[in-house]
Amino acid sequence: MLEDFLEKTEFKDYNDFFANYKIKVPENFNFGYDVVDVLAQRTPDATAFIWCNDNDEELRMTFGELKERTDKAAAYFRSIGIKRGDFVMLILQRRYEFWISIVALHKIGASVIPATHMLTKEDIVFRCNAAYIKAVVAVDHRELFTYIEDAQKECPSLKTLVAVPPFGLDKGMSDEFKAKHPTWLDFTEGYLNVSEAALADFHALKREDISKNDDILLAYFTSGTTSHPKLVSHNFLYPLGHIVTASYWQQVQKGGLHLTVADTGWGKAVWGKLYGQWIAECSVFIYDYHDKFKPIDLIKQIEKHHITSFCAPPTIYRFLIQEDLSQYDFSSCLHWSTAGEPLSEEVFNKWKEITGKEIREGFGQTETTLSLFNYGNERIKPGSLGKPAPYYNVTLIDEEGNKVEDGEVGEIVVDMSNGNFPGLFMEYFGDEAKTKSVMHDGYYHTSDNAWRDEDGYFWFTGRNDDVIKCSGYRIGTFEVESVLMQHPAVVECAVTAAPDPVRGQVVKATIILAKGYEPSDELVKDIQNFVKKTTAPYKYPRIVDFVKELPKTISGKIKRKDIK
Repeated sequence: MLEDFLEKTEFKDYNDFFANYKIKVPENFNFGYDVVDVLAQRTPDATAFIWCNDNDEELRMTFGELKERTDKAAAYFRSIGIKRGDFVMLILQRRYEFWISIVALHKIGASVIPATHMLTKEDIVFRCNAAYIKAVVAVDHRELFTYIEDAQKECPSLKTLVAVPPFGLDKGMSDEFKAKHPTWLDFTEGYLNVSEAALADFHALKREDISKNDDILLAYFTSGTTSHPKLVSHNFLYPLGHIVTASYWQQVQKGGLHLTVADTGWGKAVWGKLYGQWIAECSVFIYDYHDKFKPIDLIKQIEKHHITSFCAPPTIYRFLIQEDLSQYDFSSCLHWSTAGEPLSEEVFNKWKEITGKEIREGFGQTETTLSLFNYGNERIKPGSLGKPAPYYNVTLIDEEGNKVEDGEVGEIVVDMSNGNFPGLFMEYFGDEAKTKSVMHDGYYHTSDNAWRDEDGYFWFTGRNDDVIKCSGYRIGTFEVESVLMQHPAVVECAVTAAPDPVRGQVVKATIILAKGYEPSDELVKDIQNFVKKTTAPYKYPRIVDFVKELPKTISGKIKRKDIK
């Protein structure tokens, strides 16, 4: 299927790839019809996804079956009043109904907002009113349904609530649940038993009336640490931007099985569990757990299901290298990748020592697809984000907007002189001022900083607001975090600025200890000396705090403001 959308699929090296990778943009692209339904026609028996949970339940769904189910779900959504352009929020954790629902909503031209199950009533009210959300499809999780019901009273646009059961295969909601939550519709019962009239109504839709390339396909609320989240909107061409993500970074294979660690509420899910993988004709693996997540369970799933490629944030790798992996056979997994936060050189080297494989780092944002990455089997420089992806004319600029030289730190920006392209966001929905604040002077401004070496590799240093100014020195938080992560006692850390009457600011390290270590003054001194010896001495943390957990946003980003 790659040939359907690319002028060329094989490249001799990165330079050839960057210069000659070209997307054949369809006049009216819809992922539901042009990928899912086409694969259902060409290879109906090929596996679209494998879903399993920690209760030993398993569901394998072919593309033929997926087409049938998504057609039914699309007809069902139309029958309950959802139409082109309506915003629908999906809060489905790792339920397989997410894949059915999102493709079905694409097929009727609705706009999807995936969200986390950790939202509170206040979060839901804000999101519904900011995006005029018309319907919520949610899994029953603790108090979530109560929060949604309470929020609905303050959300004039929210008309329809659709429930998905938390456990089991194709089971509807229990009578007890229905009695407790009478305003909720039963998704399983509704779409599996959708009427022939509703199906006929859906099939009568004309493609030109369903969606256009510039319609909103998907939107995500970014997690805010200092203000309300922004709604990042992507158009119907967005899935095509993830061909690079899947095929040339994660290196998924036709007929393979790919596992990305991500809840469906986060953008990483569609990076690694949907669009690019299916365009590459690779199955996706979904692990739905009910109890507390244990990273080692992922290795067990890789061994059991012969997963061929894997992507997870560095935190997962950090916890995995604490385990005894010698008892597991995960040789089926040929490609390992990471994104979401910078990968330390220590974790990279330890993983290679254990597995013989390298972890390929990538960089992107909710507003983009993969914009910097390590290509194919070319050389990796541990700790580097890699080089720019095609279409992303990434460069570095200073505070005055001037391009910086190699070796100098600058803001990562995307040159937009050729306009928008598949993968780059359209706007912050409903907020023209915020959109203009990041799209101006011919660039999209990421607010992330990096430097570029003489070979064109980019090295992350931190966010614009994460620079510590100590006695005239400018210290990037990630620079110190990278060194700290090399110490055997450190499993996770955050570096922030602490006020100091003499130096203005000093470096503070907040640390989660690895197994077998306990807080002590001696350990503080050992960590400080380690940093002094490993990097410039002025960067060492003068304050060290040991904690059991770090404060994080609902998307898992460390809330440095709370630490400060």
